[in-house]
Amino acid sequence: MASISKLANPTFASSSSSPRFRSSESRPLVAFHARSLVNRGFSSSKLTIRRDHVERRPLVVRCSQIDGNGAQIKRTTLHDLYELQGQSPWYDNLCRPVTDLLPLIASGVRGVTSNPAIFQKAISTSNAYNEQFRELVQAGKDIESAYWELVVKDIQDACKLFEPIYDQTDAADGYVSVEVSPKLADDTKGTVEAAKWLHKVVDRPNVYIKIPATAECVPSVKEVISLGISVNVTLIFSLSRYEAVIDAYLDGLESSGLSDLSRVTSVASFFVSRVDTLVDKLLEKIGTPEALNLRGKAAVAQAVLAYKLYQKKFSGPRWEALVKKGAKKQRVLWASTSVKNPAYPDTLYVDPLIGPDTVSTMPDQALQAFIDHGTASRTIDSNISEAEGIYSALEKLGIDWNEVGSQLELEGVESFKKSFDSLLNTLQEKANSLNLVSL
Repeated sequence: MASISKLANPTFASSSSSPRFRSSESRPLVAFHARSLVNRGFSSSKLTIRRDHVERRPLVVRCSQIDGNGAQIKRTTLHDLYELQGQSPWYDNLCRPVTDLLPLIASGVRGVTSNPAIFQKAISTSNAYNEQFRELVQAGKDIESAYWELVVKDIQDACKLFEPIYDQTDAADGYVSVEVSPKLADDTKGTVEAAKWLHKVVDRPNVYIKIPATAECVPSVKEVISLGISVNVTLIFSLSRYEAVIDAYLDGLESSGLSDLSRVTSVASFFVSRVDTLVDKLLEKIGTPEALNLRGKAAVAQAVLAYKLYQKKFSGPRWEALVKKGAKKQRVLWASTSVKNPAYPDTLYVDPLIGPDTVSTMPDQALQAFIDHGTASRTIDSNISEAEGIYSALEKLGIDWNEVGSQLELEGVESFKKSFDSLLNTLQEKANSLNLVSL
């Protein structure tokens, strides 16, 4: 079972840390195509480091040209992750045609997340949106309105694919997330209105409206939940902000006035790898042996403590009163699970964060890595005391967790704004190239 101690020095990945497989086992090939899904950064040499003495076919995780009838896919570690450990694997990507998701669903993926950066990449690099875009602009839609109609269609189509999972789990899983405009990150009322509008136009029971966990938008979460709209609260980088998000969810449920709360659900997207990216820079600036030895440990340690907080907040009299009305826990969702530092194990932000009633949303490389050599074992609470020790040790070195969270939140919001603006510019250029009039 993986633990923080086993990942304590993530600058190498020896074969001793690899999961053990019987020599007769063959790992499944997940053959779906990711249209510009890049194999760079996931070289055969990286895979070789983590192999046992088992000959494996190369894993290809790409958006597929497979027909929509769904070829038979072998059982994968994603199925084990959900069925044995109660963690839902989601896919952090979305592009046309959404039928490319069918082999992923067969392979065990149970939901999809999207964000402005994902749509910026999908729409700006594909011709699949041209026909609808041309029709929208010729019908008199301005560029931003056209953007939202492109996005809404993708979300609706994806929701349809995941609806069977939503139905089978009684609204516990099978969600597709779509984010309000990043320009509203400091606008409480604007965010509420945008969430209401998106919820109405998508009009699917299994859509999550994504709202950033900025100080201005945490009250928006409470109000939107109170209206019976399910929410994915995103861009959470610190324990203090995470607790505020949980409280907003509970407050929203309590003030909803609904007698049946079973269809109002939420996830809290707690970001992981970006924490190490920033904290590692701070530790290298400090430069002492103790500081350098803590590189690559901050993100997992804080996430472990987030799960501890989750368990505490979703227990006791207050929560039990809501359960009687059908309330479901706001699951913690591990986001930003791709490894940014190539020296670290490629499942660093998936393997040690496995536990019941959680979600792990994985982009392409993380998904490839976990299917190939991840281990579906409960790890999230296997060594809480060590996580607490790492968290405290970083504080003693001068790492201010709230400052780290604030900086990452600001960077995340700005990054999404940049992607949003870039996409609108791309669409304007596309309108020009298609000889469409900009309105």
